[in-house]
Amino acid sequence: MRHPHPIVIALFVATSLVFSSVGTAQPPNIVWIIPDDMSAHFGCYGETAIETPNVDALAASGVQFNNAYVTAPVCSTCRSAFITGMYQTSIGAHHHRSGRGTVKIELPDDVAMVPKLFQDAGYHTSISGWPINGKLGKTDYNFEWDKSIYDSADWSDRKPGQPFFAQIQTQGGKLRGKDAKGWNNVATKARKRFGSATSIESVTLPPYYPNHPDIVRDWAAYLDSVRLTDAMVGEVIAKLEEQGVRENTLVLFMTDHGISHGRGKQYLYDEGLHVPLILSGPGIEPGTIRDDLVEHIDIAALSLAAAGIPIPETMQAKDVLSDDYQPREAAFAARDRCDETVDHIRSVRTHQFKYIRNFLPNRPYLQPCAYKDAKSILIALRQWHDEGKLDANQELIFRQTRPAEELFDLESDPHELQNLANDPAHAAELQSLRNRLDHWMETTGDQGRQPESAEQFESDIEVYLNTLRKRATPEHLQTVESNIELMKRWASEGK
Repeated sequence: MRHPHPIVIALFVATSLVFSSVGTAQPPNIVWIIPDDMSAHFGCYGETAIETPNVDALAASGVQFNNAYVTAPVCSTCRSAFITGMYQTSIGAHHHRSGRGTVKIELPDDVAMVPKLFQDAGYHTSISGWPINGKLGKTDYNFEWDKSIYDSADWSDRKPGQPFFAQIQTQGGKLRGKDAKGWNNVATKARKRFGSATSIESVTLPPYYPNHPDIVRDWAAYLDSVRLTDAMVGEVIAKLEEQGVRENTLVLFMTDHGISHGRGKQYLYDEGLHVPLILSGPGIEPGTIRDDLVEHIDIAALSLAAAGIPIPETMQAKDVLSDDYQPREAAFAARDRCDETVDHIRSVRTHQFKYIRNFLPNRPYLQPCAYKDAKSILIALRQWHDEGKLDANQELIFRQTRPAEELFDLESDPHELQNLANDPAHAAELQSLRNRLDHWMETTGDQGRQPESAEQFESDIEVYLNTLRKRATPEHLQTVESNIELMKRWASEGK
């Protein structure tokens, strides 16, 4: 087991002083509930096709953030960021499922994982799925870490009176699967739980998706996954109440990124970046609504502060609940390699504008990606594209090249359909956001400014391929291998 580095020792001493100064006051418990692949499709965020009473009640009892954004729209990079309170680009964890092979990624010496900081402060730490089954929940971190930072898979294992930090990681949008089989499964679960499944008649798609039967049915299944996630939230709250600890527990609800769809997961449009963020617990005024910009990494800092644990000076997350908090003027995000698909995109958004920079503009929007291409919704999109059934907005993701820069006025164009980067009337805003992004990449040490090394790529891809050799069909494996060769060819061509 690794020895704690100096920052952890210093925090342990400081935290001991904090707790001793408050006498017998019990430090609050902290519970994170983080489903996969789910946007803010809850009643409190304006969803009307379904009811989500538990998440809505959680929001009513605390604070709801309407403008929370992830810094990475894919699982492992997002999780590597929030568990450290650092931009994934700053710690070298920006490529999805990286550091898994022979070439490892080590955290900088001045970066500590949040569960370790809680553990060293005397907290019981756990990570689980739901329902809790004794197995550790999803971690998916892109760097080397010690599993001993989690004491168990259930906060109930703690010592009498011991405060706890619990992560609950659930399937969320993944419950719907990728095809008709998955849609039927989630509909069956919904009928069993609620008496009915979400009807396709209740589905309203964003304007950039066509009303293809498979896409509509998939969206209905997705909404059922939201309903099931809401029910799970209710079960977690009930368990806290049964154990008599709810009043002294800060409950945090957030998803790891937006819905897995054509313009969602893996992309820097709001469908991939915008997430729900709700906090409820001691010291939080019920019924609070906040519209300021926050980043998902901020959950690291606010949770530590709520527990009286000093926030590391080098941590990039901010305690958005502190009395002296200065709201962010902008939120940043990055997308890099996802599985075999190499990409390099950065974005910055203010309340009104979003600026996206495509560093590989000569590649198509929908690069080959076996993970996404196997989904029925992508198959449906490609089918109607080939048949000429898509309108201009729905065709946007089928462009074979990308503009180097994209600029959207989010107030007049919330679906990010009209690129204003070449509009002279927006030249000043374009330059301002261009400069802001450059400054962020420089000051945060964005490691994606240099291409991934061949050694790192080959190391991670070999792990990926070995997994597919055991689990995937020969056809799927062959698709991935072909995609890898294409990525290498495009790179050699400077594309």
